[in-house]
Amino acid sequence: MAATAAAPSAAPSDAAAALALPLKDRVAIVTGSSRGIGRAIALHLASLGAKVVVNYTSPGSSALADAVAEEINSSSPGGPSAVSVRADVSDPDQVKSLFDAAEEAFKSPIYVLVNSAAVLDPKCPTLANTSVEVFDKTFSVNARGAFLCCREAANRLKRGGGGRIIMLSSSLVGGLKPNAAPYTASKAAVETMVKILAKELKGTRITANCVAPGPIATELFFAGKTEEAIKKSIDECPHSRLGETKDVAPLVGFLATDAAEWVNGQVIRVNGGYV
Repeated sequence: MAATAAAPSAAPSDAAAALALPLKDRVAIVTGSSRGIGRAIALHLASLGAKVVVNYTSPGSSALADAVAEEINSSSPGGPSAVSVRADVSDPDQVKSLFDAAEEAFKSPIYVLVNSAAVLDPKCPTLANTSVEVFDKTFSVNARGAFLCCREAANRLKRGGGGRIIMLSSSLVGGLKPNAAPYTASKAAVETMVKILAKELKGTRITANCVAPGPIATELFFAGKTEEAIKKSIDECPHSRLGETKDVAPLVGFLATDAAEWVNGQVIRVNGGYV
């Protein structure tokens, strides 16, 4: 009996493609993504197929944000998949404009919000020596900014599946270290808001979670710190090193995918055992 010719190899299935690019063509806004953890997250989401809005606040960060968008676009086979947009997350009108710009740029609903924008006073004073101005600025960006971004996302993100709100908090909320009271308190407020928001979004299939890194080797972490303080952070970690942005971005990437739908209303500490 003549041998039957082998069938030609099948084209990759839709399921395989979805596995390789789980965020294919989904629009994601990443605030504070011109540098540091936000930059790493923006690049990682793009590697999963997302169309990314690279947000920055100050004019001085424009070139950095443009460079992140260009890095994404230069490796995107299907045309531009990233834009940079300036917006101050503590301003409600600018937050709305940020979401408007995302929808206009990609002509698509927004699926993912990652709020990475934050400030930390580099002097790290004790609470007794913290000025009202520093307290107000910290809460304006970290807590008010998170509130405004969460509020806009709750009203604008894709419903029915795939909508993801991911806030960056800090493991300091668990560690309660001295000399960071306003920053830690602002992030504790974010964690509380997100846990409540996850319940309020019942029926939308939008999830809301926090990722809380420990000490990460970024400009924000190093600012104002002595060599002794840096060494102390390293010694307190079981892995005897500072975290890197690449330790955080994949967790955020997972939470942004459909595979993470059952993770909701959670605070996930990513700190190598620091807390």
